[in-house]
Amino acid sequence: MGTQESGERIPGTGRRALLGAAVLGAGAAVLGAAGTARAAEARYGGGGLKSLPVPTVIGHRGASGYRPEHTFGSYQLALDLGADVVEAGDLVPTRDGHLVCRHEPEIGGTTDVAQHPEFADRRTTKTLDGVATTGWFTEDFTLAELKTLRAIERIPANRPHNTLYDGRWEIPTFEEVLRWQDEQTRKRGKQVWIYPETKHPTYFRKLGLGLEERVAKLLHKYGKGQRNSPVILQSFEPTSIQRLNELLDNPLVVLLSTASSRPWDFVETGDPRTVADLITPKGLREIAGYAQGIGPTLDLIIPKDADGNLTKPSTLVADAHKRGLILHPYTMRNENPFLPASFRKGTAPDAYGDAFGAFKVYFETGIDGVFSDNADTALLARADFLGG
Repeated sequence: MGTQESGERIPGTGRRALLGAAVLGAGAAVLGAAGTARAAEARYGGGGLKSLPVPTVIGHRGASGYRPEHTFGSYQLALDLGADVVEAGDLVPTRDGHLVCRHEPEIGGTTDVAQHPEFADRRTTKTLDGVATTGWFTEDFTLAELKTLRAIERIPANRPHNTLYDGRWEIPTFEEVLRWQDEQTRKRGKQVWIYPETKHPTYFRKLGLGLEERVAKLLHKYGKGQRNSPVILQSFEPTSIQRLNELLDNPLVVLLSTASSRPWDFVETGDPRTVADLITPKGLREIAGYAQGIGPTLDLIIPKDADGNLTKPSTLVADAHKRGLILHPYTMRNENPFLPASFRKGTAPDAYGDAFGAFKVYFETGIDGVFSDNADTALLARADFLGG
C-alpha cells in the first residue's frame, strides 16, 4: 500500500487487546505458529505499510488475467510476476465454519460443481444482498465436499486461454493461504503480503457464520494480527471493518463501489448514506477513525462520461490523503471491455487495449496503489511512471 502511515494505531491495549485475547485461545501449536510468523517478519522486514513500494501493485485475486482466480496457481504466478501484494483471498464460509477463498459464495461460475451429479440437489436460489441469485453456495457445503471441486475460469469470453487450466486447482482455505504466505516468504527471502476481503459479512452473520471472528482467530493463531503484520484486510461493509478494528491491529481498508450505491450493512440497518456520502470530507474523517485506507472503484478517481471516456479527475485522492488515508482503487485489466473507451483497440472482448496508457493516467492522480489482474503489466507501467 502507500507511504502515509498516519492513523496507524498503538497495538495491544484496551478493548481490542481483550477481544484479541478472547479469540486467540491457547496452545503450544498456536504459539509456535505465531512465533514463526513474527520471526519471519523481523527477518524479512515487517515494516508495515511504509515498507511497500508506491504505487503498490496488488495482484487482484492473484494473477487472474492468466490463471483461474483464487487458486494457488493464480496466487503463485502473481508473486512470480512481481506483485507487491496478493489479494488472497475473498473469504466466504463453509457449512462447517471454515473460511475458503472464492470471489462469491455462489460457486457455479468459478468451480466445476455443475459437473458433480452428487451435488445437483444443492442448486438453489437465495437472496444475496437483496439480489435473487441462483446456483450453489459455499455455506451449503462442508469443507470436505468443497475440496472435491476444482476451479474454472470465471470469464472465459474475455480469457479463453485461461480455460486451459480449468480443473487443475482446488479451492484454497484461508488457513492454507496463511501457511503458503509463510512458506513463500521463507523461500523467496522477502516478506510476502496478502490482502483478504470479508465477503457479504452481514449476510453470513445472519446465518450464524460471522466472518470477522473467524478471520481474527486465524490471524492471531499465525501471529499476523499486529499493526505491522503483512496482512491488509478489506470489506465493502464499513461495519465489518469496524468489527475487525476491535479484534485486530492490522491495516484496514474500506472498499467503495459506485457513488450512488449503499453498503449492504447500511441497507440492513436503515442508514440512508451512500458511497457519495462516505467520500465527502466528513465521511472520510469518519473512515479514518477506524481504517487506514479506502479501496474505491477507479470511476471514483476519474469519472467516465456516457461514452465510457475518462473525464476530469475527482478530488478524492487529495481529500483522502488530507485525512491520512491511502487509496488502492480497483480494478485494472488489460482486455478491451475493462478499459476506458479511448484506450480500447478494436472490439474483440479478449484483445488487449492500451493498458499502459490507462495506467499512466491513473497513476498521475496520486493513487497509492492499484489492484490489477495483470501484475506484470502494472509493474512495467509503474516503472515507466517513476522513470525507471
